[in-house]
Amino acid sequence: MIEETRLEANWPQGTYAARKPLFGVLDRMIATDLFKTMLSVWSVIVVIIVSRKFIKVLDQAIAGEISNDVLLTILGLRTIIAGVTFLPAATFMAVLMVLGRMYRDQEMSALQSAGAGAGAIYRSVFQFVVPLSLAAAGLSLYVAPWAEATTEQLISKDRQSADIRGIAPGKFSEYSGGDLVFYVEDIGKDKTMHKVFVQHRQKSGSLAVVNAETGRLEDLPDGRYIVLQQGERIQGQPGELDYVIEEFNQYAVRIDGKEAFVRELREALPSERLWNSDKPPETAELQRRLGIPFGALLLSFIAVPLAQLSPRGGVYGNILTGFLIFFIYGNLERVSQGWVTKAVIPPWLGPASVYGLLLAIGLVYLARFFGWKWLMLKVKASRTQ
Repeated sequence: MIEETRLEANWPQGTYAARKPLFGVLDRMIATDLFKTMLSVWSVIVVIIVSRKFIKVLDQAIAGEISNDVLLTILGLRTIIAGVTFLPAATFMAVLMVLGRMYRDQEMSALQSAGAGAGAIYRSVFQFVVPLSLAAAGLSLYVAPWAEATTEQLISKDRQSADIRGIAPGKFSEYSGGDLVFYVEDIGKDKTMHKVFVQHRQKSGSLAVVNAETGRLEDLPDGRYIVLQQGERIQGQPGELDYVIEEFNQYAVRIDGKEAFVRELREALPSERLWNSDKPPETAELQRRLGIPFGALLLSFIAVPLAQLSPRGGVYGNILTGFLIFFIYGNLERVSQGWVTKAVIPPWLGPASVYGLLLAIGLVYLARFFGWKWLMLKVKASRTQ
């Protein structure tokens, strides 16, 4: 009688049976290239946009509307705002450029021969894009509104002292609502003004004309003054002969400060208030902020199949198509937000139409390059899992 014996081989598990690491070699390679490319593209875009804004800020500083003390602070805050706004565009261009280069250098063909299909590429791309989108959501919902609010507070506070910043030699300037006309012939290195002329219209209606050898600005407990020294003061009513002429060693003219008024910009409102608001303009602003992370995700979804649209077109072969898609997306987003602001359409319809269109474009590109049959099989497989 032969006894059946079951033999079991205790073979060591091979490479494919081992647990797959969270970040493979392909994931790290694509993530590194995406980070470097996105940082370069993002830096170029932000520098261009901020340079244009900085020119306007410089014009305001030259006109005396903004002081030099807050100039660099405002520039830094503007950089934060612009950087957050253009994160989706930089991410979209980075994915197109990195994957386009891999197709051009036949790296993608080698990966596909080794079994890395569309799912592996999407996995590698989204391991970089998803954390970036979460960071973009935090920046868009909290950091950018803080930067907007801080900028407006600095500008509003700075307007209080804007009255006396336009003092320059050889120039007539009006202050205190036109009641004070000021002229100085020269300003020394120690900020002392020489050969000063002041025309001061007082509340009683009389007019005072002051000529002084020197003058300076001083902050006293009850306000800011122009303190004049060694001069002559003539006061009287225009059209009458009753004038008072007096000489002085020191004479001070008070400059009335402006009241600080901080505008309530929608871009500067806290996100918590927007969540709890049912006003169409504030709803549209919340949709704009949420559109930054969602835009980065969906544009990256489109960029993966779009990168192989023209493999012989070089690194920048698909950039033109990408610009066209982003241009259409940006304009549709602005139009939908405008309609939501004016209550032309329901609040949900604006983002649903824009991001639904992006999702449809991505699915069309996927089906075009991998076939509708492949796409349906992937959908069925995802449902059964």
